[in-house]
Amino acid sequence: MVFELINRHREDFMGRLQAADREAESTARAAVRKVDGLQAAIEQVIKGKPEAVRLAIVTLIAGGHLLVEDVPGVGKTTLAHALARALDCTFQRIQFTSDLLPSDVLGLSVFNQHTAVFDWKPGPIFANVVLADEINRTTPKTQSALLEAMAEGHVTVEGRTHPLPPPFIVVATQNPIEHHGTYPLPESQLDRFMLRLRIGYPGVEDEREILRDRERANPLNELRPVMSGADILELQQQVAEVSVDDALVDYLMRIVTATRETEMLDLGVSPRGTLALFRAAQALALTEERAYCVPDDIKRLVLPVFAHRLLVSSRFSSSLRRSEEAEAVLSEIMKTVSVPL
Repeated sequence: MVFELINRHREDFMGRLQAADREAESTARAAVRKVDGLQAAIEQVIKGKPEAVRLAIVTLIAGGHLLVEDVPGVGKTTLAHALARALDCTFQRIQFTSDLLPSDVLGLSVFNQHTAVFDWKPGPIFANVVLADEINRTTPKTQSALLEAMAEGHVTVEGRTHPLPPPFIVVATQNPIEHHGTYPLPESQLDRFMLRLRIGYPGVEDEREILRDRERANPLNELRPVMSGADILELQQQVAEVSVDDALVDYLMRIVTATRETEMLDLGVSPRGTLALFRAAQALALTEERAYCVPDDIKRLVLPVFAHRLLVSSRFSSSLRRSEEAEAVLSEIMKTVSVPL
């Protein structure tokens, strides 16, 4: 009698476990269909750059912010526009210049003569997708206006806190080549970006296709929304439910610890950066139709998530740009960290 009861409970437990696995797989498949639809829509405009588009989507569904750093004319701003147009969400573009003020970004209170009270006028930061174009062309004072918004999802102006509409993502662009009239982003600002990516020049055939696509019209103008804000929030919730094994957490922490202990770096990865890679790996796994992470998720994301947070020691600096130096050091660190089987 006792053994029958135990077997019945065991079978019931295994049945619930299998049902939960099937539900997780079904959820992952539904998420992948949405992500693939969004990627296909963006790739109507951004040709031959599937990895850059995928990383932008990973940042979006992981609830982070994206820094696109590349030479002029390769599609940094176009990527942000395509992402915004493919989403049924509000969008604002802020062209950062040297005379831009924090109030031009956040908003301000204006005295209403009819009511004799101050009316709150929200700035362009109050949108679901905000393009901070050429973010390094404005002063540090205006750059810092984004810190609270990117870290906490709200802004405080004149002692009053105003929540930003969810979902909320800042897509910033900057040119790493030109330094005249620019203000390098401080470490605190860089640390707010979950990922930094480069687009790079297109291949010959891709560029030929770009020419033909834009022969008579801009395909960006024909892009239609394929995902709503509610879909994004649902995906962000699903991302948080992707499982990460303890062995992968240990692997991640070994990488982080190595960046903090090596003499090649003056500044290692912050706890915010650790959490960013953890969440980005969950998002990447979901886009690959998995309800669990694997070591390749972390290895694939280490450079875009960690490199812009590192500061290479002057003793090991070279002729490379700062971003390339950090990537080179990080690549060497990755060779010394054992990968869990």
